[in-house]
Amino acid sequence: MISTRKAEPMASDAALEPGHSSMSPQEAENLLVDLAAVFLSNSTQPNASSNLFGDEEPEEQLPKANELYKALVEQIPAVIFMAHLDGGIGEAYVSPQIEATLGFSQEEWLEDPIRWYQQIHPEDKARWSVEAAQMFLSGTALRSSYRVLARDGRVVWFHCEAKMIRRKDGRPWFIHGVGFDITELKRIEEALQEERNVVSAILHTVGALVVVLDPQGRIVRFNRACEQVSGYTFAEVEKKYFWDLCGAPEETERFKIVVEQLRAEHSTKDYETSWVARHGSRSLIAWSSTILPGGDGSPAYIIATGIDITERKRLEKAILEISADEQRRIGQDLHDGLGQHLTGIAFMTKAQEQKLTEKGLAEAAEAARIVKLVNEAINKTRELAHGLLPVVSEADGLMSALKRWSAEVEELFNISCRLQIDQPVLIHDSAMSTHLYRIAQESVNNAIKHGQARNITINLSASNGHGTLKIENDGTSLLEPVPNGSGMGMQIMNYRARMIGGSLRVESHVSGGMVVSCFFPVAKDNRELKGSIDDH
Repeated sequence: MISTRKAEPMASDAALEPGHSSMSPQEAENLLVDLAAVFLSNSTQPNASSNLFGDEEPEEQLPKANELYKALVEQIPAVIFMAHLDGGIGEAYVSPQIEATLGFSQEEWLEDPIRWYQQIHPEDKARWSVEAAQMFLSGTALRSSYRVLARDGRVVWFHCEAKMIRRKDGRPWFIHGVGFDITELKRIEEALQEERNVVSAILHTVGALVVVLDPQGRIVRFNRACEQVSGYTFAEVEKKYFWDLCGAPEETERFKIVVEQLRAEHSTKDYETSWVARHGSRSLIAWSSTILPGGDGSPAYIIATGIDITERKRLEKAILEISADEQRRIGQDLHDGLGQHLTGIAFMTKAQEQKLTEKGLAEAAEAARIVKLVNEAINKTRELAHGLLPVVSEADGLMSALKRWSAEVEELFNISCRLQIDQPVLIHDSAMSTHLYRIAQESVNNAIKHGQARNITINLSASNGHGTLKIENDGTSLLEPVPNGSGMGMQIMNYRARMIGGSLRVESHVSGGMVVSCFFPVAKDNRELKGSIDDH
């Protein structure tokens, strides 16, 4: 319904001129009250809406629309509104959807020009006043969302799009706009925000490290655990490449390779790497990364979760070192204690045998059997000692131990087991030598037991600070490479490799059989031994 009356020029006409400065909420409210006065009337004209949609064409009247246009407007699922601003005439229109949305009929809504302002939510009134007044002053379109109170007290969210049209001389002519009910959208947004808040709370309180990357490997989320371990805030690392947090170049390359593999294979990757914190400390992190696909199936994000295993690895290393020390102690005791004791018994028994033989007594034969049994016990003791203490502490201890082991394998299993060392490899760390020996021992045992290998080659080499221990066999070849960490023996070999700062790779040989390779660091001053190492 439209209210029309002749009115005196508004006190705010000058304020509506273009270029008027910004105002306070109170000034904005006063301006809107003056504008609403144009539409106040003590009488109603039921057919007045024809002035907006009819065929009359008074000078500079609002743009005309026929009945078809009016019908179309009233079918739009939104509240359409128009208002003619004139120094003496006020005409207004609101579509019937106002009743379905807010519970007020067209007549009720139009008979009170300030009803809209009265129904604005109290918390949004000041903002609405300022933004609406600015539209009147500057002519810029109004695009904003507000809460409106319906007749029954419900709160309805409206997204409003309104624009003021000016005459050629710059004076305000009319406004038109549309309001969309976005209550359900706001409800969904609030639910999503609540869910995001819960996820964020979990993300920041969980003890694990959580990093979210874009498909290129740039950081988009970085939880509090990551901040504590790395010493960097999220603001400092946002949009930076994940691998920029790594200290060693080899770690950087590993991260890049993992990201490429995740993008290409859409699989989960587990790996360990070091983080160098801002203050220089180094932490060992066990990561598990996976792809979060987008709507089209392409990678949208990479989710990496990590656990700081620095302390766990330190304790594991300490336990392993204690175990190795205890083995060495027992081996030394067997060799130097029990072995020497049995050797003494053997000498005494041999002397007694000789005396009995000289006297021609039958007990001499019994004494000879005792000597034989004692010597067998001495040999068993030496074998046990060698098993517990396979590598001597000298720098060439690993080479000597591998030489002895390959010969024993050939003798025990009647197969070929050759040791190849082109240049002597000196290892001054006895713990590293022992780990490498155990890796070779486990690989050879697996080749014989599971692969039925008949030919085994052990190759030891080093150059430029990098060493390689490679065990090849002609046994049963697997169709797929053995994944690191499958099987207890493989887990132990992997663990030993990591303990010495190296890595393990297991793969099928191109000509059949398997190849186990352990890569490890060695001192760059590794010098050649005098003499040579015989191949077997």
